[in-house]
Amino acid sequence: MTPTKDSEPKEAPVFTQTGKASYPEMDQWRQVGEEEAKVAYEMTLRNELSGGTPTVREFEKTWREWVGTRYAISVINGTAALYSAFFGLGVGPGDEVICPTYTWICSFSGALMLGARPVFCESDPESMMLDPDDVRRRITDKTRAIIAVHLWGNVCDMDSLMKVSEETGVPVVEDCSHAHGASYKGRPVGTIGHVGCWSLQGSKPVSAGEGGVIATNDTEVFERACLLGQVNRMGGVDLVTERYAKFQPLGTGMKLRAHPLGIGIAQVQLKKLHKLNANRSAVIEEVEAGLGDIPGVEPVKVYEGVKRGGFYGFPFLYAPEELGGLSIEEFINELKAEGLPAGSSPYPMLHRVPLFAEGFDLFTRNRGPLCGDYKGYKEGDFPVTEEMTRRLLFLPVLSDPLPGAAAKVLEVLRKVAGRVQS
Repeated sequence: MTPTKDSEPKEAPVFTQTGKASYPEMDQWRQVGEEEAKVAYEMTLRNELSGGTPTVREFEKTWREWVGTRYAISVINGTAALYSAFFGLGVGPGDEVICPTYTWICSFSGALMLGARPVFCESDPESMMLDPDDVRRRITDKTRAIIAVHLWGNVCDMDSLMKVSEETGVPVVEDCSHAHGASYKGRPVGTIGHVGCWSLQGSKPVSAGEGGVIATNDTEVFERACLLGQVNRMGGVDLVTERYAKFQPLGTGMKLRAHPLGIGIAQVQLKKLHKLNANRSAVIEEVEAGLGDIPGVEPVKVYEGVKRGGFYGFPFLYAPEELGGLSIEEFINELKAEGLPAGSSPYPMLHRVPLFAEGFDLFTRNRGPLCGDYKGYKEGDFPVTEEMTRRLLFLPVLSDPLPGAAAKVLEVLRKVAGRVQS
């Protein structure tokens, strides 16, 4: 077959996904600076460019001590961390994994690639976190894991979720990609369930450019994660028991190792996290505290004992009925006209993404979890979450705010709401 003109490769668009000030008029934040550049430069001169290098080992030691787990492994990205976690738990063909429909697709994609079928669930409409009661209703004898996603820096109701886990025997995987430094009743996120995963992608609170971390206290999960993707790192340095010793050092032959330069940058970024969280938290809490006299807007719910962290987004809930039925799109446009960056939810609900809504012959020849007797999903299957996402509004996260930044945000919100009411 002769290629047509339309089938010829086109030049791919350039894109960069790194952190930047989303409201530059009120935020002077720069994600990386001289310290990160110096580390990358020095590592390059040392030819510390591949493998379980001293910098990689030191970072993993720092991470496990920081969160308080026995094990921590760096990987190429947060998706690989979740993939490793699912593999560690033995997720495979014929299994079901419960996941909130309101999350990024990568929360589930690792399970999909292991042959597991998604079972989506509702979210609490006030907190945006997955609903433990709905999780319980959806557990079957095929359920192999529950994904607790700590979205936008908020934290799931882990007491209720772990109660479900204990009563059913289904392990919990914590997706902490938005919530670096968050905690629940004094325990760091990622250490409450059976295994925790973080993204170190370029726009995350701790960035490696591209990178991820898996942490656990479970030796079996740890060793299987090493077996899966740590080729040539396994030889006498990672494995704890003799169970998989005969497979050293090649493992499965998969390579999910992080790039050392990125990990060196992440090591610097981790030192900055406490201040970053303090800055972001101060502005968000001041804005939330000031919403009480502004009609049409209210903060999202935070469960008792939660200390938010990471703050990958600043969502709140919009009530059009309090502003004469003004649509959320019109309200956003009014805010933008006043110079305040705002937007609706950037994430689609997964049950409406064509891959999951319609199904897909993933491995061809009618094989895989999304074909055969897969029924798919449709609009209306998750009415609570669907209504919640229609009400979600996002404001900019301020990381190094100028004096009066929170007051400026509140001033604009108050001005727009007052003008609509008048």
